[in-house]
Amino acid sequence: MTENGPQVVFMAGLSGSGKTTAMAALEDLGFYCVDNLPAQLTGQFVELCATSTPPIEKIALAIDARERSFLQGVPGVVRKLREDGMAVQVFYLDCATDSLVNRYKETRRVHPLSPSGSVEEGVEIERELLSDVAQLADLRLDTSELNVHQLRDAVTRAVTGAGRSTIVNLVSFGFRHGLPRAADLVFDVRFLPNPHFEAKLRPKTGLDPEVAAFALENDRARELLQHLQGLIAFLLPLYDGEGKAYLTVAVGCTGGHHRSVAVLEALASVLRDIGREVSVLHRDAEKTS
Repeated sequence: MTENGPQVVFMAGLSGSGKTTAMAALEDLGFYCVDNLPAQLTGQFVELCATSTPPIEKIALAIDARERSFLQGVPGVVRKLREDGMAVQVFYLDCATDSLVNRYKETRRVHPLSPSGSVEEGVEIERELLSDVAQLADLRLDTSELNVHQLRDAVTRAVTGAGRSTIVNLVSFGFRHGLPRAADLVFDVRFLPNPHFEAKLRPKTGLDPEVAAFALENDRARELLQHLQGLIAFLLPLYDGEGKAYLTVAVGCTGGHHRSVAVLEALASVLRDIGREVSVLHRDAEKTS
């Protein structure tokens, strides 16, 4: 409880972006969670929570675009609560349209705003409806590449202000398969010696020591790794200070089998040696084309 009332978190975002998971994380932190409370009743509800016995000190309110008539009042409510001196945070969960389409396909559900049309159509309608709320966001989180554990952790850190260091997500990829979504930094290593042109190395990946040696044991690769390590070591404390939950670093070569994998593994090893929490994904290493 702050001096002027409960701590209030508004949770908004696209359907399928992870609001249920995010609200569950808040509930685990002791928040009293409410879905789809009309904006007109929010002030009264917060006051009721503050004066209850015992007082409810933490409130999380989920905003749903399906309640279109309530959305217009949300910005005004947020501003009023802040003017009254309350601790208010607005979270907005975004997600790439193709990721949302895949999620709806997996669950075999229709989009709530386009029950007889396409998921893409529903997503675009929802983006427009939530645009004003999104502009208010203190935290705008892209969940396209996050699993449920990463999402819960990001929400927890944002609410508690925990000083946990920025987690580094390392992704290797092939440019022929497209850039990874949500990458903060992208590096192209196609100038390194290519194991693809060595018959005995071609079927292997950069996880193989022989492939890694071919790609990395040369002056060009050693200088590259030195620069990458220096840049990331410079950036990470700055991201820590900003409370950034995840830094996604993508390293690409032509097919994503050899050079990018080897560079990524070398980078991961250095970051772990300096105490960083690192996750590694070799997105395209097993693709055949």
